[in-house]
Amino acid sequence: MSTYYQIFGGKINVISADPSNPIKGQVWFNSATPALKYQSAATANVWITGGNLATARSQIAGAGTQTAGLAFGGFIPPDQALTEEYDGTSWTAGGNLSNARRSLGGTGTQTAALAIGGESPLTNVTEEYDGTSWTSGGNLGTAKDYNGGAGTQTSGLSVGGFAGPQINQTEEYNGTSWTNGGNLATARGQSAVSGTQTLTTAAGGADPNNTNTTEEYDGTSWAAGGNMGTARRYLAGLGGTGTQTAASAFGGYTTTAVTNTEEYNGAAWTAGPNLPGAQRSQAGMGTQTAGLSAAGSNATDSLASTFEYVATGQPLTKTVTAT
Repeated sequence: MSTYYQIFGGKINVISADPSNPIKGQVWFNSATPALKYQSAATANVWITGGNLATARSQIAGAGTQTAGLAFGGFIPPDQALTEEYDGTSWTAGGNLSNARRSLGGTGTQTAALAIGGESPLTNVTEEYDGTSWTSGGNLGTAKDYNGGAGTQTSGLSVGGFAGPQINQTEEYNGTSWTNGGNLATARGQSAVSGTQTLTTAAGGADPNNTNTTEEYDGTSWAAGGNMGTARRYLAGLGGTGTQTAASAFGGYTTTAVTNTEEYNGAAWTAGPNLPGAQRSQAGMGTQTAGLSAAGSNATDSLASTFEYVATGQPLTKTVTAT
């Protein structure tokens, strides 16, 4: 039998942080944890714990991917203008929003994001991020909060939300201004939204009660999709990095914050792996097989926690435990 030294040409290293790109079979001792760890592969789809945000907050928005994520705005209290950027391991400070706010929509990428509407008080303000700072974009036609964002910075979508009561409005962005799109069949806010400006999924939310219904947008009008297994509000979707045929909805609130994940194939929802902890009003981003769930609330406290989705067969760092 080959030894670890014979395979890797060295002894197990003692380091103060996990390596950024370990290879399968690599073993190390993390002196900061402290723990003996090794690189394996996920045997099933699973959420794992990632690096915490610097500032815990709920009612936050997100954009980007699992390894290039963006989380902005939110509520501690008070309302926040903070932006944080994720590199797949840890969060660092980005440029602050010009307008501190909570319950806003978000979409785009880490270097080309949109912050849409929100509350502090109810606003129609749009801001655009270039990877360093936020600047003013075109105002929404209607001031709203709890709207879902989809698409890109130059081809964006604002879906539903609250303007007092929940609304069925869709607005489309061309990088300069917003215009009205087709209305949702059912007025709702706090939904999980994923996709592009012309292929979007809006699932769950409040209408005003918790709902499990799904609607799909084709760039002109909304049509009914498959129902989710669990009706809930305050849940997260993938924003502009998800697709209509590979969407996700995770966390949320029934009568309490939940850990549920559901995955959509364009026709039906199936149960996915549970989050490691209950989250509602968090930022969602990434893809169905490499998602990110950041911050939010467990219904009593604001959270700084980050959860990363690892698909079957993808690299996964594990800790050696005594049995």
